[in-house]
Amino acid sequence: MRRADRHHVERGRGAVSNPAGRYESLRLEAADDGWGSLEMPPPRADTRLLADAPRRAITRNDSPDVPFDASVNPYQGCEHGCIYCYARTTHAYWNLGPGLDFETRIFHKPGLAQLLGRELAAPGYVCRPINLGGNTDPYQPAERGLRSTRAVLETLHAHRHPVTIVTKGALILRDLDLLADLASRRLASVVVSLTTLDDDLKRTMEPRAASPLARLKVIAALAEAGVPVSAMMAPVIPALNDHEIEDVCAAAAQAGARGANWMLVRLPLELGALFEQWLREHYPGRAGRVLALLREMRGGRLNDPRYGHRMRGEGAYAELLAARFRAACKRNGLDGTRGAELDCTQFVRDPDAPRQADLFT
Repeated sequence: MRRADRHHVERGRGAVSNPAGRYESLRLEAADDGWGSLEMPPPRADTRLLADAPRRAITRNDSPDVPFDASVNPYQGCEHGCIYCYARTTHAYWNLGPGLDFETRIFHKPGLAQLLGRELAAPGYVCRPINLGGNTDPYQPAERGLRSTRAVLETLHAHRHPVTIVTKGALILRDLDLLADLASRRLASVVVSLTTLDDDLKRTMEPRAASPLARLKVIAALAEAGVPVSAMMAPVIPALNDHEIEDVCAAAAQAGARGANWMLVRLPLELGALFEQWLREHYPGRAGRVLALLREMRGGRLNDPRYGHRMRGEGAYAELLAARFRAACKRNGLDGTRGAELDCTQFVRDPDAPRQADLFT
């Protein structure tokens, strides 16, 4: 049962409350029972893994702002707890909230790799690069035991299918064998989310994600193995981490990244109130400035959902951020494009079928 929404800072969690999802008809409110219950901390928000049975493995999108049109998401919800994550609002579809619910109610998909294999083998399937991590991180803590992302990668490897990955999880190095082989065939590239180099800010903003140093080591290991790897500073938050643009680009380049890109923080739907609450709790001296600059770049609002605007913002400050990022990339020899070109011509619809070359072995 959902616990009543109470303001509570919990170690290792990002959100400081657990508001209801926007589709819920029931609202719980904490009330004093006369025994001082409101003075006691609420029960610890422990993680629960919940099985889901999707009808399809591949999700499609037609957004002009997103560099892929097909994705596979092994998990819904994310224990990394990044307070800014735009995927928080999707938990409403399970009648759960964007706060602690999103960080503690993690949906996984048993049999996802087999479902994906059937879709790839379908006669009408047209091969296009598939992204892992378009919604929530495929290398969050649950993956260590469930190995769902590993199984998906094995399926894509068997089909010689191109894949792109976005992650801030150091666990990706477990799968370096598959990624290196795919990359040698121009079938894989990775984007590592490098939001900050400040350990204190990371612990507050992304409490259960890998440290900045660990992410730089991931970039270095991938690059050494021949896997095309870029850095993504996402999100850039004005007056909070935007002063790090030049340092992040320099560190990524030194670690071996080929390119870098950035995204302005997005605060759709109920995420705006959740982020503001977190900001005023942890950075009260900066909160007013952060929110004022976001509204300046979003036409007076905290969020602008329009295509072509939602990733970058508009106005003088947004233009300054973009110019600084371009200059930092140029200075450090980083490509600012959307990543390596992958080869779709090697796709094998049925990996178990005998191939022509096999007739002579």
